[in-house]
Amino acid sequence: MHFIDTHTHLYLPEFDIDRDEVVNRAVSNGITKMLLPNIDADSVDQMLSLVNRYEGICLPMSGLHPTSVKEDYLSQLRNVERVAQKTKIIAIGEIGIDLYWDKTYLKEQLISFRRQIMFALEIELPVVIHSREAFTEVFSVLDEFKGKSLKGVFHAFTGTFNDAEKAINMGFKLGIGGIVTFKNSGLDRVVKEAGLENLVLETDSPYLSPVPYRGKRNENAYIPIINRKLADIFEKSEEEVASVTYQNSTVLFNL
Repeated sequence: MHFIDTHTHLYLPEFDIDRDEVVNRAVSNGITKMLLPNIDADSVDQMLSLVNRYEGICLPMSGLHPTSVKEDYLSQLRNVERVAQKTKIIAIGEIGIDLYWDKTYLKEQLISFRRQIMFALEIELPVVIHSREAFTEVFSVLDEFKGKSLKGVFHAFTGTFNDAEKAINMGFKLGIGGIVTFKNSGLDRVVKEAGLENLVLETDSPYLSPVPYRGKRNENAYIPIINRKLADIFEKSEEEVASVTYQNSTVLFNL
């Protein structure tokens, strides 16, 4: 079986002591590609160094994360565009709206989200969307781009089936990770209704480890655990789930 981890922050300090071992474990477990979303200007160099170090395995995105939107957001957005112009990236991300921690910069988050969507459309790349306590706001912005052939993924999807249906109807996949293994998340029922053809796999490592590693550092080698859970949910073989989600990922990100 082959897998693609469509969302991992492998460049973060949590992996500094054993990054090579983490990558080797992932490859040994069938993960052929790991897609790296950018957060802000400070994470670009670390991300690109991994793209060079693990050539063909780690693939870069360029984006300004909503929780990184502060007073300097305009210069940060210019950096997103510079990176995309200088480097062969696969997506604009991660971008979106986050109202969980702080609503101070909602106006700036909305401006940043719109601008990055417009840039993605201009260079014909998918977007990777972060939405936390903000589905209403995210969908409101996406509604402005109906008919523009925008595509992408709702990363770490935790919404209702109505949210899932709306996202899918807009041309998006749902990024499913460790949360689907949590006993009371309810995500298992949502993804079953959403359909396997609309899902891609992700870890969001080092965050959101699946059971039985919940609360510990997440890593790319845990993707088969998520795949196994989806196989249980859909009552299909692990091989079939892996094949479908792999194909979904390659098509979405043009890999």
